[in-house]
Amino acid sequence: MRLPVSMMVVGLLVSTAASAQEAPADWDLLVDPAKKLTMAYTDFNNGLSLAVRCVDGGYEAIIAGLPPAADLDRRPLTIQFGDDQPAPTQWNVAMDPAIAVSERPAPFARDLREGGRLQIVAPGAAEGGRNLRYVLDLPVSGASIDRTLEACDKPLVDPRDAELAALGDTGLPGGVSWASLPRPSFPSPAVYQAGFAVISCLTEPDGRLRACEIETEHPRDGGFGAAALRATRRARLEDSSAPGAALPLRRILYRTQFRLETESESLVPPSRLRRNLPPSLSRRE
Repeated sequence: MRLPVSMMVVGLLVSTAASAQEAPADWDLLVDPAKKLTMAYTDFNNGLSLAVRCVDGGYEAIIAGLPPAADLDRRPLTIQFGDDQPAPTQWNVAMDPAIAVSERPAPFARDLREGGRLQIVAPGAAEGGRNLRYVLDLPVSGASIDRTLEACDKPLVDPRDAELAALGDTGLPGGVSWASLPRPSFPSPAVYQAGFAVISCLTEPDGRLRACEIETEHPRDGGFGAAALRATRRARLEDSSAPGAALPLRRILYRTQFRLETESESLVPPSRLRRNLPPSLSRRE
């Protein structure tokens, strides 16, 4: 049975308001060639930890230390950098429900590089169903986050960021809908009981997809990204108002959740998933 490469697990938060934290000089950096891991991370004394990492060619951005998610697939978080407008976003829930994994990790990492004030709102996560707000002073990352992007061949500046942000939660541009949804099969042999993948593609005039790539997947060694990529070969899009009309070149994003209906002792259940990280980011059993 293969064990996962790495997972961040921290204690749960109990406060309903988090004050700003003093920012260090740069993000901490962990490089482990044996695990093909390059990770930049920073944690705060309010219980939150942030990390971006390249693991064996795959990129992830993580917020850890949140109250456990009620929905084990996705959770909403409102993200606000500095004086920008608050942006409602959807995050994937990791095997540990206190960990949120970004669906668009490289753009998020590029925003984090700038440092400054970051506010994260977890709707309904405080006592009595109130919103839980965190206010963090991020360190500027002059080198550490760049190292993680470069390790995964991600550009330090990417015009795709604006395209992906404009897609919203559906992942499709306006006027475009699925004529035939991607229908991935669960990876075989199965190592995990559940996972997810997020894929971006470009459209062809006939609705087919091309230039597809894995934006993120979790767990990294579960084969979920490859399975989701294979499913794009038979998927088709169409013009919502004029089915059959040629589609313009557009970028799309699709997310798929994998979950086995039956459990097996040979698979890694959520309660046994652990990752090798610095002691400050690991939960003590």
